[in-house]
Amino acid sequence: MLRDALKELWAYRHAGCAARAWRSWYRKALRSGIQPLIRFARRLRSYLPGIPAHCRWPLGTNLIEGINNKIQVIKRMAYGLRDDVHFFLKIRAASPGVGR
Repeated sequence: MLRDALKELWAYRHAGCAARAWRSWYRKALRSGIQPLIRFARRLRSYLPGIPAHCRWPLGTNLIEGINNKIQVIKRMAYGLRDDVHFFLKIRAASPGVGR
């Protein structure tokens, strides 16, 4: 039950609702008495700022990995160039609509 409730946390689009759901899940995890779950919940607590950020910018790892792959290809093509400004311009040109 707690595993499914934690998965639902990533579906929220309002940071306040997500924070309330997190606090509820955290209390339940601590009261469960299951030591591995309690350790996991305490470790997860340090990642709490990422939950509201995910509500605002719901990026999955697939998109991030795609962007990183594109940057790696540009970096390989620019091997030997020392101009960082040009390198970052190439990255922006390869990602239209991102960061503008």
